[in-house]
Amino acid sequence: MSKPTVVLLHGVGLDHTMWEPTAALLADRFTVLALDLPGHGTRPPVRDGVTLADLSAGVADEIPAGSHLVGFSLGALVAQDVALHRPELVATLTSVSSVCARTAHERASVLDRLRIAEADFTASAAASLKRWYDGTDVDPNRVARTESTLLANDIGSFLSCYRVFATADADLAPDLPDIAVPALAVTGENDPGSTPEMTDRLAAALPNCRAVVIPRARHMLPVECPEAFVDCLTTFIGECAHV
Repeated sequence: MSKPTVVLLHGVGLDHTMWEPTAALLADRFTVLALDLPGHGTRPPVRDGVTLADLSAGVADEIPAGSHLVGFSLGALVAQDVALHRPELVATLTSVSSVCARTAHERASVLDRLRIAEADFTASAAASLKRWYDGTDVDPNRVARTESTLLANDIGSFLSCYRVFATADADLAPDLPDIAVPALAVTGENDPGSTPEMTDRLAAALPNCRAVVIPRARHMLPVECPEAFVDCLTTFIGECAHV
């Protein structure tokens, strides 16, 4: 009997390697596919003006029908878009560290970060690492790998994808109630950008969604707390399979 498939979508400026701690824990029970989003990893840079629909279309053909789709940060917005427009591909939807319907203050904050990245990409990467990892016990080698991945980005492509991350939640928000698949929204208690409030907001917007907040975790939840995240994910998938 074949194993169910879990498809993992990373965040902006990262690539499929961010999922290594998670994928290792899932491999015994699932076929795990960690994909690179357009403009990331092994993929060529994206054009200026790329949209969420473009990013979704760029991975949809790699997602087997009936997959358990898991997206992190920007990848969560992509996963939500896939679930909305290609529901046959998605058995369950898990949004990890996802923004949702940002308030005016939350949008101003992310647009400030975009302007910093436009002005000084290296300083922006350093600020991201500080925001994600300060105060955690993540292996310094893992942090260094994240830094290398960030700094390897084509800057124009990164900025184009970051604009999607900064704005696409507003476009998605009115359509979230049309996503009918079983869904999980999970974030870290101490995530300053994809906050527990946003996770509650997402769970309220989706018609069949539960919210989980992992204590003390920051934004890079799948890297910082892979065991807690995988336990949460597999419990959710297992309960959906027995409904």
